Amino acid sequence: MLLTASVWSKRFLSRALPALILLLFVGLPLAGAHGYLIRAIPEDRSVLERSPARVQYWFSEALEPDFSTITVRDTSGTVVAEGGVSENDDKLMTARLPGSLPDGAYIVDLRLAFASDGHVIFESRTFFVGEAVAGVGGVTSSDQAVTLEVVWRALLLTSTLLLMGVFSLYALVLVPAWGSDAHPAGGLPPRVMNRLYVLAFTGLVLAVIANVIALIQQTMVLFGVDAGRAISEGLWSVVRIGTRFGDTWNVRMLLLALIAVFLGAGWYWRRTQPSLMRPFWVASVWAMALVLFTWSIAAHAAGSLALPWLAILSDWLHGAAAGIWAGGVIALALVLPVALKPYTRDARRQALLAVLRRFSGVAIAAMAVVIATGIYNATNWFTEANDVATSYGGTLAFKLLLVAALLAVGAAHHIALRPERYVRWSALIDRVRTFLPTLRLEALIAVLVIVLAAWVAATPVPQPTLPPQTETPGGTQTVETLSVTLAITPGGPGANTYDVQVIRGGQLVSDADVRVQLVNPTLARRGDRHVAEDTGDGLYVAAGTDITQAGAWQVLVDVSEGQKSTRAAFPVTIREDAAVIFSRAPSFLQIVALVAVLAAVGVALSPSLRRFVSWLNPRPLSLLVAALATLGLVAAIVLAVWLSDLSNRQTEAELYPLPTLVNPALPDADSLARGAVLAEMACGWSRDNRDLGELAERLVRLRDEELYAFTLEGWRSLPPCGDVSDTQRWDIVNYLRTLGE
Repeated sequence: MLLTASVWSKRFLSRALPALILLLFVGLPLAGAHGYLIRAIPEDRSVLERSPARVQYWFSEALEPDFSTITVRDTSGTVVAEGGVSENDDKLMTARLPGSLPDGAYIVDLRLAFASDGHVIFESRTFFVGEAVAGVGGVTSSDQAVTLEVVWRALLLTSTLLLMGVFSLYALVLVPAWGSDAHPAGGLPPRVMNRLYVLAFTGLVLAVIANVIALIQQTMVLFGVDAGRAISEGLWSVVRIGTRFGDTWNVRMLLLALIAVFLGAGWYWRRTQPSLMRPFWVASVWAMALVLFTWSIAAHAAGSLALPWLAILSDWLHGAAAGIWAGGVIALALVLPVALKPYTRDARRQALLAVLRRFSGVAIAAMAVVIATGIYNATNWFTEANDVATSYGGTLAFKLLLVAALLAVGAAHHIALRPERYVRWSALIDRVRTFLPTLRLEALIAVLVIVLAAWVAATPVPQPTLPPQTETPGGTQTVETLSVTLAITPGGPGANTYDVQVIRGGQLVSDADVRVQLVNPTLARRGDRHVAEDTGDGLYVAAGTDITQAGAWQVLVDVSEGQKSTRAAFPVTIREDAAVIFSRAPSFLQIVALVAVLAAVGVALSPSLRRFVSWLNPRPLSLLVAALATLGLVAAIVLAVWLSDLSNRQTEAELYPLPTLVNPALPDADSLARGAVLAEMACGWSRDNRDLGELAERLVRLRDEELYAFTLEGWRSLPPCGDVSDTQRWDIVNYLRTLGE
């Protein structure tokens, strides 16, 4: 019975557990860190002719709605508007302004709590109505790291990389080099396993302490309180269960608890089921990989505009490889004195060389991944020369200097392990021959590198240079005594907000029925008629995704007050670069760096791949068949994608063919009035005509060019229109459109 349980447990740990961890991996929320402003309406220090309907600020990452606020005040300090995170977009901060702000300067104060790591940033921006006011300016946020955050990040990163180093050292180095069936509990001598357990539990305790400090510090920042209130009032629990930072924190603590269970179970059954200890330790490598992933989803990488998922993967590979390399160096320096204690002279040296040669190969592979991914990660943020001079660039430079020192010591060890290959370095080999002193130096440098890595993680990244903003589409139309002002934000293809302000005779109009419709005559596209929400102060707001591409569009605004309806029509030009940019194509340098990452990962995995190929026992003919089959599969996939895209474009062209005639007449109030008179006088189309009523019911399926043809040829009992010009026929078409509303 015990044997059956043992076999089942080992199978579970080696097969089922990685699958479970992968499910957790997929379920983790994607988030970024250290967000930055992508677009602002109005822009900082912009001078506006009239008061805007609202202020809007888009950021690169999601915000915590409960802890992010926006306040607009005038130069006397009077608050004129307040707002927060948009209900429809957690990356958008917005505040609605009063109907008409007087001329002057206005300051927008932003308190931004980014959802991923909860970084709270305070900054202010200004705009002017009428004329610019001298001496008024905003305050930019600091680009310096917070000391307490650096402390807990350094402690947490050191402990997690140490854990990754301990587990990977055990699985990849110590067991292959020293493993023996004579030691059933873990495959290593008890003194070595005991030291490994001490290191693992020490790392777990430090990681838990660092996580607790992180949660308290996060609570202090979000609520603006000291540590005492954060703990005594239970505010930390609100952060733990009600924020994105708390979600990641909970997953990390759960994984650390799972590792503690693995270690505890292996220790508990070390005598009755000793063969289980090794699977538990190997399983801990998988769990630690996911712990490191919780770092990556809340790191700078997730805020990259270029392929964020790839940036997260690169950051995760960077952390995992750093744990194997730097964490492994620290673990090795702490394990070797105990492991080598019973040996003397030649036996001691042989045992030491067996481990160091094995570790050297693993460290070189991990180092290649660290360097390649580090270069790729840097390309996400360093896009111009000035970025190097930022706080982030300076901190990273110090880290790179220490990494260079770490590489130098590691290279000395590599040379000393192969004296026959590096004869000309005999003097260096003699200095490093004992290894342990220089290994301790390497471990110390590795700790300093990890501390600086934590400092880098706590420092805001350089903000990328984005294309200049374009003017928000819209304008003002006056129809009789009614003034209608339209603003489309952000004003590019995709989702947009339509702000409509209605004024009659200088007075803000409330309780009106306002409907907004987007039309593209060139494409023969007519969007839905959106009912704009009355938000007070004469402002009506609607939103939609009707704008599908850049080009010339028309916005039709119908304002109904009782039985009276007024049409305002706005010709607008939609530009591609007006859309809020949340992603961009990778640069050439990033593509080169990505190739380097793939090459480094290939080098790191090459031993496993060679063993797999050897296990397959391939022959030249079978390799040729496999290569041809792979190429055929790739070609089939490419062909299928191309055919699918071609089919979609053909279907689109069949469903929405481009019109042969384009309506050139803007359907404003004047055009509608002319069309109504012409339809009755020149065409003889009475509104009492049953066929005209049926035509009105079919309008949703008819295009403007078809209606134009009816004015030429007639339709059923509706006669052709008389001697009218082309322009007048289009006025009639515009009028006919109103019959179905």
